[in-house]
Amino acid sequence: MADSAPVVHIGENSPEQVAYKLMERVADVERKSFHNQPSSGWTTADRNWILDTYAECFQAAKGKRAFTAR
Repeated sequence: MADSAPVVHIGENSPEQVAYKLMERVADVERKSFHNQPSSGWTTADRNWILDTYAECFQAAKGKRAFTAR
């Protein structure tokens, strides 16, 4: 039986790559560091923040994120 695992596209401008780059930008704006010892004024991005933010960015990259008025 063939494996039915999803295909992940990591090429230039794939939704996965766009989501990752967007997550990096959000981290900068929110002053989240991916390093254990962040610089002054920054906090370390924990597992939940990373996974939740990437998931939201991935939905946005696919055009499926619901707009929320602020």
